[in-house]
Amino acid sequence: MSLFSKLPFTPSALGRAATEPDVPAANQPLAERMRPRTLDAFIGQEKLLGPGKPLRAQIESDNIGSMIFWGPPGCGKTTLARLIARLTRSDFVSFSAVLSGIKEIKVVMAAAERQAHTGHRTIVFVDEVHRFNKAQQDAFLPHVEAGHILFIGATTENPSFEVISPLLSRTKVYVLEPLAAPLIVELLRRALADKDHGLGNENLEAGEDILFRIASFANGDARAAYNIIELAARSAPLDSGGRRAITPELLEDILQRKLLLYDKDGEEHYNLISALHKSVRNSDPDAALYWLARMIESGEDPLYLARRMVRMASEDIGLAEPGALAVTLAAKDAFDFIGPPEGYLALAQAAVYLSLAPKSNALYTAYGEALNDVRNTEAEPVPLHIRNAVTGLMKNIGYGAGYQYAHDFEDKVTDMPCLPENLAGRVYYKPTDQGFEQRLRQRLDEIRKLKSRTVPGS
Repeated sequence: MSLFSKLPFTPSALGRAATEPDVPAANQPLAERMRPRTLDAFIGQEKLLGPGKPLRAQIESDNIGSMIFWGPPGCGKTTLARLIARLTRSDFVSFSAVLSGIKEIKVVMAAAERQAHTGHRTIVFVDEVHRFNKAQQDAFLPHVEAGHILFIGATTENPSFEVISPLLSRTKVYVLEPLAAPLIVELLRRALADKDHGLGNENLEAGEDILFRIASFANGDARAAYNIIELAARSAPLDSGGRRAITPELLEDILQRKLLLYDKDGEEHYNLISALHKSVRNSDPDAALYWLARMIESGEDPLYLARRMVRMASEDIGLAEPGALAVTLAAKDAFDFIGPPEGYLALAQAAVYLSLAPKSNALYTAYGEALNDVRNTEAEPVPLHIRNAVTGLMKNIGYGAGYQYAHDFEDKVTDMPCLPENLAGRVYYKPTDQGFEQRLRQRLDEIRKLKSRTVPGS
């Protein structure tokens, strides 16, 4: 018998003191019932648990150390901790930062120490470890150091700021990512098909579009997706054939929001991104904001929108406003850093900035013309005078001969050609008179005049 069965408090004070919950399956939420029981059934986190990855190898060889899982809600932190306990022959004690205090921690640590002396290993799982204060975290430290427990913490907050340094230095931090929509859709499919733990006996019908809507609304949180489909299953009426259909109308009622027509891989996807792009190109910030918001509300990946706006910054604005590229990249990083919904404002800021920026496709056109020449003209060798003579032999055969060092000239410009002979005189970049490009055009005219009368300054 495990020593934990003799502890002088109820399991509810600490969470569950076993690998499997004691609540009857029929009364458990769907998210609890559908927790995977093997690593192969675990979906997501391939960077950590894919074949041959270090964490998977440690689990399979039963050779793990203390660790902290850092990731957003519903990405699998608790599930992974329970899998580790199941697969590594360990007692499992789960703490809740909301319910547990110093007294409970000390009681469990004492029991774990006695277990360790008998050769039994205890995994102490601390959910929401960032909610534990310094004194509570300190209570685990000597037992982690002595090897009485394996400590697994889970947090949605940056451990660098929320976990005390001594405990952090004795654990390995693993970063878990939010689940992509296709992975959540796969989890929902499993739930609908599973007759032992899921909804397989409910005669439910839910199309792929419905599953995708749920996955998009869940925003990377598998638990939220399970809760939605479980509520839909309870709310779906029986038809004459004994089936329960989860319809768009039912889902709208459950989510309390309108479901917009959207097919992430179909025509509507391309129609909407075209509308956003052309609104920006036409300097219409109001339309750009509308199409951006509509795509976000329809479930589009916000980072896809950020990537498209980075493209717009170069394709439609270019050097007419060089800051546009920096703004779009900053918006991408801002969303990546703070996530939804606050991060949507960063994308909106970028869309308005791009819309109001002066427009020029001169850079886009110039690169296209240069690329066309690369593909359709003979690839002549690099002219000898702009090659580096890194050896004596290279110098002797003419590498670098005739090179003019621009800094030796008063205006820092020479008439030295740098294109291959077959493209001599070719002009690709033709700046417009829009925004900053007007200054670039003036500078380019000045450079051309200087090249026609270069005189060495030294």
